[in-house]
Amino acid sequence: MRALCATDLSAASEATIANETCLDCLGRIGVRAVHLVTVVPANVHTGTPGVDFEARRRRGLDRYRAVIEAAGFDVETHVVRGTPHRRLNDIAETVHADLAVVGSRGRSPLENRVIGSTARNLARTTVVPLLVNRVERAADDPEVRREHLFRRILFATDFSEHAARAFDAFSYLRHATDEATLVHVRSPKDAGADDGVGPAERLAERARTLEEWGIATRTEVRRGDPAEEILAAEAAVTPSTVLVGSKGRSRIRRLLLGSVSGEIVARASGNVFLVPPPRAT
Repeated sequence: MRALCATDLSAASEATIANETCLDCLGRIGVRAVHLVTVVPANVHTGTPGVDFEARRRRGLDRYRAVIEAAGFDVETHVVRGTPHRRLNDIAETVHADLAVVGSRGRSPLENRVIGSTARNLARTTVVPLLVNRVERAADDPEVRREHLFRRILFATDFSEHAARAFDAFSYLRHATDEATLVHVRSPKDAGADDGVGPAERLAERARTLEEWGIATRTEVRRGDPAEEILAAEAAVTPSTVLVGSKGRSRIRRLLLGSVSGEIVARASGNVFLVPPPRAT
């Protein structure tokens, strides 16, 4: 597997990329090659007197390369210019990445959001599964909030094809997973259904698959607003990562922000692994 790791060479990015436990988790799910990418925004001019942004970023990438190679991965570095999320998606497609990793600081007191613009735009448009690795916010030398990326997974499902695609990610995540909680939320519009028996049975079927793989699994059917209940389940369970599927790109750029997956990516306390639709061929 190939992973694309996006970095702006900030302390938050370093916390994500240089953490030995996080790197070990990537290795356990089958990642063997890492593409380190930093994007110089298009509005930053190379002609700024006394500043060579590309050279500075390449030196930073070389330092990260040494750390990741020491952990046993093959590493390639890329310094590119343009709009960050667009260039990251371009490179993900070019190198045939299997997943992308982006670090993100914690909750913003101003916007009640936990991700910056690049991570937010990647969540809207990503062409490969995206791991948003949560990093402490109020710290000069931040650490990741959950070192073991996939040890304890909260999987949220509405039994759609998007959720089924996310569940399929367990085929490789299971090698780093010890525990899983499967959650389905019945919204008010589902009030006519028969007391959650159907959802409970469907969750149990998925739980049996995970238990056959040696993953200790519990299931839970909740009622209420899906995004709020999934976030409440995260607060109760404190998983390493919340696993969700998304509908993928929309011509209306803000549409995903109102979706359940968009709310989870924006507001979860820990990591989020977002699985988009298959990329077009």
